[in-house]
Amino acid sequence: MFRAAAIFASFAGVAAFSPSGRMATSSALKMGFESEIGAQPPLGFWDPLGLLAEADQERFDRLRYVETKHGRIAMLAILGHLVTSAGIRLPGEIAYGLPFADMKTGLAAFETIPAAGIAQTVAFIGLIELGFQARQEEIEEAQLKASGWDEETIAKKKAIELNNGRAAQMGILALMVHEKLNNDPYVINSLLGAPVPFN
Repeated sequence: MFRAAAIFASFAGVAAFSPSGRMATSSALKMGFESEIGAQPPLGFWDPLGLLAEADQERFDRLRYVETKHGRIAMLAILGHLVTSAGIRLPGEIAYGLPFADMKTGLAAFETIPAAGIAQTVAFIGLIELGFQARQEEIEEAQLKASGWDEETIAKKKAIELNNGRAAQMGILALMVHEKLNNDPYVINSLLGAPVPFN
């Protein structure tokens, strides 16, 4: 079975380098998204799935908003994973009779939290989302005004946030995958001889 899969994969890989008989009639570069924030070296504007092939500016702005939002969530997830893996917990109880100190780290926390606690967490995140959505423009404008940055610095900071968010999305995905594979999300530390105790 493995050999058949390997042979099929090699043929599929070879086909990717063979010349194509048809020419593309439009390209992403013609749509004007190549100058947007986030289209940076070394990849430039990169849309391998063609999500923006027929997109207008409104569609691009929506996808960028979602990408930024997911990046922010992923950065918080990475921070939470690192902090709880270091053994730092909030004081008090997450549920009646269940102190934060007894909570596991990572995805294993869902095995510890009672169903009502998970429901409360989801409801709280929903309330935060609704509140932020109602005042998002006001909050972001106030933050930018308070920063005192010029337009060039704001664009640079947005690009940094976008790239950090992209890296965090890949990072939290890797932590979750390695946690489920062998309960060792910090596998690189283990390979380098400095394992991190986990759960």
